[in-house]
Amino acid sequence: MERRNAWKSYDEKTLEKVNALAREYMDFLDGGKTERECTDQVVNMAEAAGYRELTDLVKNGTALKPGDKVYAVMMNKTVALFSLGKRPLSEGMNILGAHIDSPRLDVKQNPLYEDTDLALLDTHYYGGVKKYQWVTIPLAIHGVVVKKDGTTVEICIGEEEDDPVFFISDLLIHLSGEQMEKKASKVIEGEALDVIVGSQPLPEKEKEAVKAGILKILEENYGIEEEDFLSAELEVVPAGKAREAGLDRSMILAYGQDDRVCAYTSLAAMLEVGQTERTACCILVDKEEIGSVGATGMQSRFFENTVAELLALAGEPGDLKLRRCLASSDMLSSDVSAAFDPSYASAFEKKNAAYFGRGIVFNKFTGSRGKGGSNDANPEYIAHIRNIMDQAQVAFQTAEMGKVDQGGGGTIAYILARYGMNVIDCGIAVLSMHAPWEATSKADLYEAKRGYAAFLEKACL
Repeated sequence: MERRNAWKSYDEKTLEKVNALAREYMDFLDGGKTERECTDQVVNMAEAAGYRELTDLVKNGTALKPGDKVYAVMMNKTVALFSLGKRPLSEGMNILGAHIDSPRLDVKQNPLYEDTDLALLDTHYYGGVKKYQWVTIPLAIHGVVVKKDGTTVEICIGEEEDDPVFFISDLLIHLSGEQMEKKASKVIEGEALDVIVGSQPLPEKEKEAVKAGILKILEENYGIEEEDFLSAELEVVPAGKAREAGLDRSMILAYGQDDRVCAYTSLAAMLEVGQTERTACCILVDKEEIGSVGATGMQSRFFENTVAELLALAGEPGDLKLRRCLASSDMLSSDVSAAFDPSYASAFEKKNAAYFGRGIVFNKFTGSRGKGGSNDANPEYIAHIRNIMDQAQVAFQTAEMGKVDQGGGGTIAYILARYGMNVIDCGIAVLSMHAPWEATSKADLYEAKRGYAAFLEKACL
Protein backbone atom coordinates (compact mmCIF):
# COMPACT_ATOMS: atom_id res chain seq x y z
CA MET A 1 0.00 0.00 0.00
CA GLU A 2 2.98 2.33 0.33
CA ARG A 3 3.15 4.67 -2.64
CA ARG A 4 6.36 5.05 -4.65
CA ASN A 5 8.18 8.39 -4.77
CA ALA A 6 7.47 9.87 -8.20
CA TRP A 7 10.97 11.32 -8.58
CA LYS A 8 12.37 7.78 -8.95
CA SER A 9 10.46 7.23 -12.20
CA TYR A 10 11.55 10.41 -14.02
CA ASP A 11 14.02 10.42 -16.91
CA GLU A 12 15.86 13.53 -18.11
CA LYS A 13 13.10 14.52 -20.52
CA THR A 14 10.46 14.27 -17.80
CA LEU A 15 12.60 16.27 -15.38
CA GLU A 16 12.70 19.07 -17.94
CA LYS A 17 8.90 19.07 -18.04
CA VAL A 18 8.72 19.06 -14.23
CA ASN A 19 10.97 22.11 -13.97
CA ALA A 20 9.28 23.94 -16.85
CA LEU A 21 5.87 23.57 -15.18
CA ALA A 22 7.34 24.72 -11.87
CA ARG A 23 8.73 27.88 -13.45
CA GLU A 24 5.37 28.69 -15.04
CA TYR A 25 3.63 28.09 -11.73
CA MET A 26 6.05 30.32 -9.83
CA ASP A 27 5.41 33.12 -12.33
CA PHE A 28 1.68 32.66 -11.74
CA LEU A 29 2.18 32.95 -7.98
CA ASP A 30 4.28 36.10 -8.35
CA GLY A 31 1.60 37.73 -10.50
CA GLY A 32 -1.35 36.60 -8.40
CA LYS A 33 -1.17 37.35 -4.69
CA THR A 34 -4.84 38.33 -4.52
CA GLU A 35 -8.02 36.86 -5.98
CA ARG A 36 -8.33 39.77 -8.42
CA GLU A 37 -4.78 39.34 -9.65
CA CYS A 38 -5.31 35.59 -10.09
CA THR A 39 -8.53 36.17 -11.99
CA ASP A 40 -6.81 38.64 -14.32
CA GLN A 41 -4.13 36.07 -15.11
CA VAL A 42 -6.67 33.29 -15.64
CA VAL A 43 -8.71 35.43 -18.05
CA ASN A 44 -5.60 36.42 -20.02
CA MET A 45 -4.49 32.79 -20.31
CA ALA A 46 -8.00 31.64 -21.24
CA GLU A 47 -8.44 34.24 -23.96
CA ALA A 48 -5.04 33.36 -25.39
CA ALA A 49 -6.27 29.75 -25.59
CA GLY A 50 -9.41 30.75 -27.50
CA TYR A 51 -11.97 31.12 -24.71
CA ARG A 52 -14.74 33.70 -25.14
CA GLU A 53 -16.57 35.58 -22.39
CA LEU A 54 -20.05 34.31 -21.65
CA THR A 55 -21.63 37.76 -21.26
CA ASP A 56 -20.71 38.62 -24.85
CA LEU A 57 -22.21 35.36 -26.13
CA VAL A 58 -25.42 35.88 -24.16
CA LYS A 59 -25.73 39.45 -25.40
CA ASN A 60 -25.38 38.32 -29.01
CA GLY A 61 -27.45 35.15 -28.59
CA THR A 62 -24.55 33.07 -29.89
CA ALA A 63 -25.37 29.37 -30.12
CA LEU A 64 -22.85 27.01 -28.55
CA LYS A 65 -21.63 23.77 -30.11
CA PRO A 66 -19.15 21.03 -29.13
CA GLY A 67 -15.60 22.36 -29.00
CA ASP A 68 -16.59 25.89 -28.02
CA LYS A 69 -14.66 27.40 -25.11
CA VAL A 70 -16.32 29.84 -22.72
CA TYR A 71 -15.43 31.64 -19.51
CA ALA A 72 -17.42 33.67 -16.99
CA VAL A 73 -16.23 36.03 -14.23
CA MET A 74 -17.92 37.11 -10.99
CA MET A 75 -16.88 40.45 -9.47
CA ASN A 76 -13.30 39.97 -10.68
CA LYS A 77 -12.69 37.36 -7.96
CA THR A 78 -14.18 34.11 -9.27
CA VAL A 79 -13.85 32.61 -12.74
CA ALA A 80 -15.28 29.52 -14.44
CA LEU A 81 -14.07 27.96 -17.69
CA PHE A 82 -15.99 25.51 -19.88
CA SER A 83 -14.92 23.51 -22.92
CA LEU A 84 -18.03 21.99 -24.46
CA GLY A 85 -17.84 18.25 -25.02
CA LYS A 86 -19.30 16.00 -27.69
CA ARG A 87 -22.14 14.86 -25.45
CA PRO A 88 -25.07 17.14 -24.56
CA LEU A 89 -24.27 19.42 -21.65
CA SER A 90 -27.31 18.15 -19.78
CA GLU A 91 -25.57 14.77 -19.44
CA GLY A 92 -23.10 16.34 -17.03
CA MET A 93 -19.58 17.71 -16.81
CA ASN A 94 -16.17 16.73 -15.51
CA ILE A 95 -15.37 19.54 -13.08
CA LEU A 96 -12.16 20.73 -11.45
CA GLY A 97 -12.83 23.16 -8.60
CA ALA A 98 -10.23 25.07 -6.58
CA HIS A 99 -10.05 28.33 -4.66
CA ILE A 100 -7.83 31.35 -5.26
CA ASP A 101 -8.17 33.17 -1.94
CA SER A 102 -5.48 32.68 0.72
CA PRO A 103 -4.97 33.69 4.36
CA ARG A 104 -3.78 37.28 4.68
CA LEU A 105 -4.37 40.58 6.47
CA ASP A 106 -7.11 42.89 5.18
CA VAL A 107 -6.81 46.65 5.67
CA LYS A 108 -9.78 48.03 7.61
CA GLN A 109 -12.02 50.76 6.20
CA ASN A 110 -10.80 53.41 8.63
CA PRO A 111 -7.23 52.18 8.96
CA LEU A 112 -4.67 54.98 8.98
CA TYR A 113 -3.58 56.42 12.29
CA GLU A 114 -0.53 57.86 14.06
CA ASP A 115 0.85 56.81 17.43
CA THR A 116 4.10 58.14 18.94
CA ASP A 117 5.50 59.33 15.61
CA LEU A 118 4.68 56.14 13.73
CA ALA A 119 2.01 55.82 11.03
CA LEU A 120 0.16 52.50 10.98
CA LEU A 121 -2.60 50.71 9.10
CA ASP A 122 -5.17 48.80 11.14
CA THR A 123 -5.91 45.32 9.77
CA HIS A 124 -8.27 42.38 10.22
CA TYR A 125 -6.82 38.94 9.51
CA TYR A 126 -8.55 36.78 6.89
CA GLY A 127 -8.80 33.01 7.18
CA GLY A 128 -7.05 30.69 9.59
CA VAL A 129 -3.66 32.09 10.56
CA LYS A 130 -1.13 31.72 13.34
CA LYS A 131 -0.95 35.43 14.10
CA TYR A 132 2.57 35.30 15.52
CA GLN A 133 3.89 34.21 12.10
CA TRP A 134 3.03 37.57 10.56
CA VAL A 135 5.26 39.82 12.64
CA THR A 136 8.74 41.08 11.62
CA ILE A 137 8.56 39.80 8.03
CA PRO A 138 8.59 42.03 4.92
CA LEU A 139 5.04 42.74 3.78
CA ALA A 140 3.51 44.12 0.59
CA ILE A 141 0.16 45.81 -0.05
CA HIS A 142 -1.95 44.69 -3.01
CA GLY A 143 -5.46 45.66 -4.03
CA VAL A 144 -7.72 48.32 -5.41
CA VAL A 145 -9.09 51.65 -4.24
CA VAL A 146 -12.35 52.71 -5.88
CA LYS A 147 -13.02 56.44 -5.71
CA LYS A 148 -16.47 58.04 -5.52
CA ASP A 149 -16.46 58.80 -9.25
CA GLY A 150 -15.98 55.09 -9.97
CA THR A 151 -12.31 55.37 -10.85
CA THR A 152 -10.34 52.30 -9.78
CA VAL A 153 -6.76 52.71 -8.60
CA GLU A 154 -4.69 49.53 -8.54
CA ILE A 155 -2.18 49.22 -5.71
CA CYS A 156 0.89 46.99 -5.55
CA ILE A 157 3.65 48.20 -3.24
CA GLY A 158 6.48 46.06 -1.93
CA GLU A 159 7.17 43.62 -4.76
CA GLU A 160 9.66 45.50 -6.94
CA GLU A 161 13.34 45.64 -5.99
CA ASP A 162 13.22 49.39 -5.30
CA ASP A 163 9.79 49.36 -3.61
CA PRO A 164 9.49 50.01 0.11
CA VAL A 165 8.12 47.15 2.19
CA PHE A 166 6.03 47.20 5.37
CA PHE A 167 6.15 45.26 8.62
CA ILE A 168 4.46 44.49 11.93
CA SER A 169 6.67 44.93 14.98
CA ASP A 170 7.19 42.42 17.79
CA LEU A 171 8.31 42.91 21.35
CA LEU A 172 12.06 42.48 21.79
CA ILE A 173 13.16 39.31 23.58
CA HIS A 174 14.78 41.39 26.36
CA LEU A 175 11.36 42.67 27.53
CA SER A 176 9.15 39.74 26.60
CA GLY A 177 9.03 37.79 29.85
CA GLU A 178 5.24 38.14 30.21
CA GLN A 179 4.64 37.66 26.48
CA MET A 180 6.54 34.37 26.44
CA GLU A 181 4.23 32.98 29.10
CA LYS A 182 1.14 33.39 26.89
CA LYS A 183 -0.50 30.69 24.79
CA ALA A 184 0.56 30.73 21.14
CA SER A 185 -2.91 31.96 20.15
CA LYS A 186 -2.46 34.98 22.43
CA VAL A 187 1.22 35.87 21.93
CA ILE A 188 0.11 38.27 19.19
CA GLU A 189 -3.46 39.55 19.43
CA GLY A 190 -5.52 40.22 16.32
CA GLU A 191 -5.74 43.93 17.08
CA ALA A 192 -1.94 44.08 17.36
CA LEU A 193 -1.49 43.15 13.69
CA ASP A 194 -1.10 46.79 12.66
CA VAL A 195 1.24 47.47 9.76
CA ILE A 196 3.86 50.19 10.17
CA VAL A 197 3.86 52.36 7.03
CA GLY A 198 5.89 55.44 7.95
CA SER A 199 7.78 57.50 10.51
CA GLN A 200 8.80 60.77 8.83
CA PRO A 201 6.75 63.82 9.88
CA LEU A 202 5.58 66.45 7.40
CA PRO A 203 7.56 69.58 8.42
CA GLU A 204 4.68 72.05 8.12
CA LYS A 205 2.34 69.99 10.28
CA GLU A 206 2.16 70.18 14.08
CA LYS A 207 -0.34 67.42 14.84
CA GLU A 208 -0.27 63.91 13.30
CA ALA A 209 2.54 65.02 11.02
CA VAL A 210 3.62 61.48 10.13
CA LYS A 211 0.09 60.52 9.10
CA ALA A 212 -0.10 63.73 7.08
CA GLY A 213 3.10 62.76 5.30
CA ILE A 214 1.65 59.37 4.35
CA LEU A 215 -1.55 60.98 3.06
CA LYS A 216 0.50 63.40 0.97
CA ILE A 217 2.39 60.48 -0.63
CA LEU A 218 -0.90 58.70 -1.36
CA GLU A 219 -2.38 61.80 -2.92
CA GLU A 220 0.68 62.59 -5.04
CA ASN A 221 1.37 59.03 -6.24
CA TYR A 222 -2.10 57.54 -6.45
CA GLY A 223 -4.63 60.39 -6.28
CA ILE A 224 -6.07 58.89 -3.10
CA GLU A 225 -7.47 60.79 -0.11
CA GLU A 226 -8.17 59.35 3.32
CA GLU A 227 -11.90 58.83 2.74
CA ASP A 228 -11.10 56.60 -0.24
CA PHE A 229 -10.12 53.88 2.21
CA LEU A 230 -13.87 53.45 2.75
CA SER A 231 -14.21 51.87 -0.69
CA ALA A 232 -10.84 50.13 -0.86
CA GLU A 233 -9.95 46.46 -0.92
CA LEU A 234 -6.34 46.26 0.20
CA GLU A 235 -4.64 43.02 1.19
CA VAL A 236 -1.40 42.77 3.14
CA VAL A 237 0.65 39.77 2.01
CA PRO A 238 4.25 38.58 2.37
CA ALA A 239 6.58 40.52 0.07
CA GLY A 240 8.83 38.62 -2.30
CA LYS A 241 8.81 36.15 -5.14
CA ALA A 242 8.30 32.41 -5.14
CA ARG A 243 11.61 30.59 -4.77
CA GLU A 244 13.02 27.17 -5.50
CA ALA A 245 13.84 25.44 -2.22
CA GLY A 246 16.42 22.83 -1.27
CA LEU A 247 19.93 22.27 -2.58
CA ASP A 248 18.37 19.99 -5.18
CA ARG A 249 15.77 22.65 -6.09
CA SER A 250 13.06 20.02 -5.72
CA MET A 251 10.60 22.23 -3.84
CA ILE A 252 8.83 25.57 -4.16
CA LEU A 253 8.59 28.04 -1.27
CA ALA A 254 6.00 30.76 -1.74
CA TYR A 255 3.01 32.60 -0.33
CA GLY A 256 -0.53 31.50 -1.21
CA GLN A 257 0.07 27.94 -2.35
CA ASP A 258 -3.12 26.97 -0.51
CA ASP A 259 -4.87 26.76 -2.84
CA ARG A 260 -3.23 28.36 -5.85
CA VAL A 261 -1.10 25.27 -6.38
CA CYS A 262 -4.30 23.35 -7.17
CA ALA A 263 -5.85 26.29 -9.01
CA TYR A 264 -2.89 26.61 -11.35
CA THR A 265 -2.54 22.90 -12.08
CA SER A 266 -6.30 22.67 -12.69
CA LEU A 267 -6.12 25.63 -15.05
CA ALA A 268 -3.07 24.26 -16.86
CA ALA A 269 -4.84 20.93 -17.36
CA MET A 270 -7.99 22.67 -18.57
CA LEU A 271 -6.13 24.72 -21.16
CA GLU A 272 -4.15 21.70 -22.34
CA VAL A 273 -6.89 19.15 -23.03
CA GLY A 274 -8.48 18.99 -26.44
CA GLN A 275 -12.00 17.94 -27.39
CA THR A 276 -13.53 15.79 -24.66
CA GLU A 277 -16.56 13.50 -24.54
CA ARG A 278 -18.20 15.40 -21.70
CA THR A 279 -17.95 19.13 -21.13
CA ALA A 280 -14.82 20.00 -19.17
CA CYS A 281 -15.09 22.67 -16.49
CA CYS A 282 -12.64 24.46 -14.23
CA ILE A 283 -14.03 26.77 -11.55
CA LEU A 284 -11.74 28.90 -9.40
CA VAL A 285 -13.54 30.57 -6.52
CA ASP A 286 -13.09 33.11 -3.75
CA LYS A 287 -13.91 33.01 -0.01
CA GLU A 288 -13.16 29.34 0.68
CA GLU A 289 -10.93 30.30 3.59
CA ILE A 290 -13.90 31.88 5.40
CA GLY A 291 -16.60 29.36 4.55
CA SER A 292 -17.22 29.90 0.80
CA VAL A 293 -19.74 32.65 1.61
CA GLY A 294 -20.71 35.81 -0.28
CA ALA A 295 -21.39 36.48 -3.93
CA THR A 296 -17.98 35.18 -5.01
CA GLY A 297 -17.90 32.09 -2.79
CA MET A 298 -18.89 28.59 -3.88
CA GLN A 299 -22.13 28.82 -1.91
CA SER A 300 -23.38 31.60 -4.19
CA ARG A 301 -25.57 30.90 -7.24
CA PHE A 302 -22.87 32.07 -9.66
CA PHE A 303 -21.90 28.61 -10.85
CA GLU A 304 -25.48 27.39 -11.11
CA ASN A 305 -26.55 30.52 -13.01
CA THR A 306 -23.60 30.25 -15.38
CA VAL A 307 -24.38 26.63 -16.25
CA ALA A 308 -28.03 27.62 -16.86
CA GLU A 309 -26.87 30.27 -19.36
CA LEU A 310 -24.64 27.73 -21.11
CA LEU A 311 -27.50 25.24 -21.39
CA ALA A 312 -29.70 27.89 -22.96
CA LEU A 313 -27.06 28.80 -25.55
CA ALA A 314 -26.47 25.09 -26.22
CA GLY A 315 -30.17 24.61 -27.03
CA GLU A 316 -31.05 22.85 -23.77
CA PRO A 317 -32.85 25.49 -21.69
CA GLY A 318 -34.88 24.79 -18.58
CA ASP A 319 -34.52 24.08 -14.90
CA LEU A 320 -34.85 20.31 -15.32
CA LYS A 321 -31.95 20.24 -17.76
CA LEU A 322 -29.89 22.25 -15.28
CA ARG A 323 -30.68 19.83 -12.45
CA ARG A 324 -29.82 16.84 -14.63
CA CYS A 325 -26.55 18.43 -15.70
CA LEU A 326 -25.39 19.14 -12.15
CA ALA A 327 -26.56 15.82 -10.72
CA SER A 328 -24.83 13.89 -13.51
CA SER A 329 -21.50 15.68 -13.15
CA ASP A 330 -18.28 14.36 -11.60
CA MET A 331 -15.93 16.60 -9.68
CA LEU A 332 -12.46 16.77 -8.20
CA SER A 333 -12.53 19.31 -5.40
CA SER A 334 -8.96 20.45 -5.87
CA ASP A 335 -7.59 21.55 -2.52
CA VAL A 336 -4.33 20.97 -0.70
CA SER A 337 -3.50 18.28 1.85
CA ALA A 338 -1.28 18.48 4.90
CA ALA A 339 2.12 17.00 4.06
CA PHE A 340 3.67 14.72 6.66
CA ASP A 341 6.21 16.74 8.64
CA PRO A 342 8.83 14.68 10.50
CA SER A 343 9.40 17.61 12.87
CA TYR A 344 5.77 17.28 14.04
CA ALA A 345 5.19 13.58 13.46
CA SER A 346 2.92 13.21 16.49
CA ALA A 347 0.15 15.14 14.70
CA PHE A 348 -0.04 12.60 11.87
CA GLU A 349 -1.02 8.96 11.44
CA LYS A 350 1.70 7.66 9.13
CA LYS A 351 -0.32 5.05 7.25
CA ASN A 352 -2.86 7.68 6.20
CA ALA A 353 -0.72 10.76 5.64
CA ALA A 354 0.31 12.61 2.47
CA TYR A 355 4.01 12.68 1.63
CA PHE A 356 6.15 14.97 -0.49
CA GLY A 357 6.99 13.52 -3.89
CA ARG A 358 4.44 10.70 -3.91
CA GLY A 359 2.02 12.43 -6.25
CA ILE A 360 -1.47 13.86 -6.21
CA VAL A 361 -3.43 13.25 -2.97
CA PHE A 362 -7.00 11.95 -2.70
CA ASN A 363 -8.96 12.56 0.50
CA LYS A 364 -12.08 10.40 0.76
CA PHE A 365 -13.32 12.81 3.41
CA THR A 366 -12.20 15.97 5.18
CA GLY A 367 -13.99 17.68 8.06
CA SER A 368 -12.97 17.49 11.71
CA ARG A 369 -13.24 14.90 14.45
CA GLY A 370 -16.24 12.71 13.54
CA LYS A 371 -15.99 13.84 9.89
CA GLY A 372 -18.02 16.94 10.80
CA GLY A 373 -18.71 19.24 7.88
CA SER A 374 -17.29 16.79 5.35
CA ASN A 375 -18.10 15.41 1.96
CA ASP A 376 -17.45 11.66 2.01
CA ALA A 377 -16.83 10.16 -1.45
CA ASN A 378 -18.49 6.84 -2.29
CA PRO A 379 -16.28 3.83 -3.10
CA GLU A 380 -17.67 3.37 -6.62
CA TYR A 381 -16.44 6.82 -7.55
CA ILE A 382 -13.07 6.28 -5.87
CA ALA A 383 -12.60 3.06 -7.85
CA HIS A 384 -13.40 4.99 -11.05
CA ILE A 385 -10.83 7.65 -10.18
CA ARG A 386 -8.20 5.03 -9.29
CA ASN A 387 -8.71 3.46 -12.69
CA ILE A 388 -8.27 6.80 -14.46
CA MET A 389 -5.04 7.55 -12.59
CA ASP A 390 -3.59 4.08 -13.16
CA GLN A 391 -4.39 4.13 -16.89
CA ALA A 392 -2.64 7.50 -17.21
CA GLN A 393 0.24 6.28 -15.00
CA VAL A 394 -0.23 9.19 -12.61
CA ALA A 395 1.46 8.90 -9.22
CA PHE A 396 -1.19 9.27 -6.52
CA GLN A 397 -1.67 8.68 -2.81
CA THR A 398 -4.53 8.82 -0.30
CA ALA A 399 -4.57 10.66 3.01
CA GLU A 400 -6.44 12.14 5.93
CA MET A 401 -5.64 15.46 7.58
CA GLY A 402 -3.78 14.36 10.68
CA LYS A 403 -4.80 12.04 13.48
CA VAL A 404 -8.40 11.56 14.51
CA ASP A 405 -9.42 14.36 16.92
CA GLN A 406 -6.25 16.31 16.15
CA GLY A 407 -8.11 19.00 14.20
CA GLY A 408 -9.29 19.15 10.62
CA GLY A 409 -10.47 21.39 7.81
CA GLY A 410 -12.97 21.77 5.02
CA THR A 411 -13.13 22.44 1.28
CA ILE A 412 -15.77 23.29 -1.33
CA ALA A 413 -16.51 19.59 -1.93
CA TYR A 414 -19.64 19.38 0.24
CA ILE A 415 -21.21 22.35 -1.56
CA LEU A 416 -21.08 20.73 -5.01
CA ALA A 417 -22.10 17.39 -3.53
CA ARG A 418 -25.46 18.95 -2.64
CA TYR A 419 -26.41 18.65 -6.30
CA GLY A 420 -25.97 14.87 -6.12
CA MET A 421 -22.82 14.77 -8.21
CA ASN A 422 -19.83 12.57 -7.44
CA VAL A 423 -17.17 14.59 -5.60
CA ILE A 424 -13.84 13.74 -3.99
CA ASP A 425 -11.18 16.01 -2.51
CA CYS A 426 -7.99 15.87 -4.48
CA GLY A 427 -4.90 18.05 -4.32
CA ILE A 428 -1.25 18.58 -3.49
CA ALA A 429 0.59 18.07 -0.20
CA VAL A 430 1.79 21.29 1.46
CA LEU A 431 4.25 21.84 4.29
CA SER A 432 3.56 24.75 6.67
CA MET A 433 0.03 25.18 5.32
CA HIS A 434 -1.48 28.63 6.04
CA ALA A 435 1.90 30.06 7.04
CA PRO A 436 3.10 33.19 5.21
CA TRP A 437 5.47 30.92 3.25
CA GLU A 438 4.34 27.41 2.28
CA ALA A 439 6.29 24.60 0.61
CA THR A 440 5.32 22.13 -2.13
CA SER A 441 7.10 19.47 -4.18
CA LYS A 442 7.70 20.03 -7.89
CA ALA A 443 6.98 16.35 -8.50
CA ASP A 444 3.56 16.63 -6.88
CA LEU A 445 2.83 19.71 -8.98
CA TYR A 446 3.62 17.78 -12.14
CA GLU A 447 1.62 14.68 -11.17
CA ALA A 448 -1.39 16.81 -10.16
CA LYS A 449 -1.52 18.53 -13.53
CA ARG A 450 -1.32 15.15 -15.28
CA GLY A 451 -4.00 13.72 -13.02
CA TYR A 452 -6.35 16.63 -13.60
CA ALA A 453 -5.90 16.36 -17.36
CA ALA A 454 -6.62 12.61 -17.30
CA PHE A 455 -9.79 13.22 -15.28
CA LEU A 456 -11.11 15.85 -17.73
CA GLU A 457 -10.53 13.55 -20.67
CA LYS A 458 -12.48 10.59 -19.25
CA ALA A 459 -16.23 10.05 -19.52
CA CYS A 460 -18.47 9.76 -16.47
CA LEU A 461 -18.69 6.88 -14.01
